Amino acid sequence: MGKGNSGFSEAGLRRLREVLTRHVESGKIPGLVALVSRGEETHVEAIGTMRHDGGTPMRRDTIFRMASTTKPVAVAATMVLLDECRLRLDDPIDRWLPELADRQVLKRADGPLDETVPARRPITVRDLLTSTCGLGLETTAMGSPMMSAYFERKVYGENGWMLPAVEPDEWMRRLGTLPLMHQPGERWLYNVSDDVLGVLVARVTGQSFESFLRERIFDQLGMKDTGFHVPADKIDRLPPLYAPDPQTGEFTVEDQAEGGHHSKPPAFQSGGGGLDSTVDNYHAYFRMLLNSGTHGAERILSRPAVELMTTNRLTPEQLAAREAWARSVVHLSHGQGQHGGWGFGMAVRTYRGDYAPIGQFGWDGGAGTTTYADPHNQLVGILLTQTGMSTPDSARAIHDFWTTLYQAID
Repeated sequence: MGKGNSGFSEAGLRRLREVLTRHVESGKIPGLVALVSRGEETHVEAIGTMRHDGGTPMRRDTIFRMASTTKPVAVAATMVLLDECRLRLDDPIDRWLPELADRQVLKRADGPLDETVPARRPITVRDLLTSTCGLGLETTAMGSPMMSAYFERKVYGENGWMLPAVEPDEWMRRLGTLPLMHQPGERWLYNVSDDVLGVLVARVTGQSFESFLRERIFDQLGMKDTGFHVPADKIDRLPPLYAPDPQTGEFTVEDQAEGGHHSKPPAFQSGGGGLDSTVDNYHAYFRMLLNSGTHGAERILSRPAVELMTTNRLTPEQLAAREAWARSVVHLSHGQGQHGGWGFGMAVRTYRGDYAPIGQFGWDGGAGTTTYADPHNQLVGILLTQTGMSTPDSARAIHDFWTTLYQAID
């Protein structure tokens, strides 16, 4: 199948709508918004309601907590700095992030915090971009001394809100009291690198992470509804975030809209999971990546920067470790794991494990969000819910979305 711009079949789009409607009508997901685009054709479905007990319908401009689907967008700020030679891939980060200089490394990743050896080399910008800086959330070993230390020293919040709740400098100070889990550049580890990159960008540019992202990415792409909180005049467009009870399926509100975590500017602008956005805003960003860094007549990122971000950067050994991680968290993420590789801030498919082809790039989020782009088919798919991963329901909806979307290609 070539890269034809013939878009989607009518029957395929109808099936997609039916499958998504079924998930909402099952009572397991209050509402969702989906966007699919191919070539010049864009199709949006808004199904169900913002709240589980009815009321306001989901709309195309509903704002969602993007959770980890933040990562592929937030990483663009660092790419701008690489393009402008204000950072270099193999620069040690010590100059900007002295808290992470002269690291000690655990002898065993799950071992005691005081059994360490010195790091063989400094952490580099590349290590952060590929999530191989030696720090990460080892979701498979929540009880390990290192994971316990994250929560005890309040680097991350334990209650499911994994986002840092302190100012960046204090967060870096706390992170600096911990050893690395692996040698720099050795092993892919989840999430921490993405948060550190936000601090790096702020320190290199002398402005907040959000203001730099807004100036260089969001404003250029018309992403007016994207940021690290939802202002009061838009808060009615934000649904509550639900964490259904794993036993009863009862809808528990994990985060309110008004007065919740996203209703005011956070102390820490998290590149790992803090953005709020809409399907159209995310579509503009991923379409820019498919267009090799351009948006209309404007260049946002260089072509080679986009190629670096959206192709696999991991070695065969690192891929094996990432696959082991994916297999072990499948029960946590309910099966989102058939990718293989990792670029910068996003997964890249290196083998055919489901209906999507090799080369598809993007990521999923714990709030029930998914966004991927596929260069071979010139396709973007986005599905946004606010039903968290405490039950398999949103993951199943995401899975069915991709399965039917790929059948709808004409």
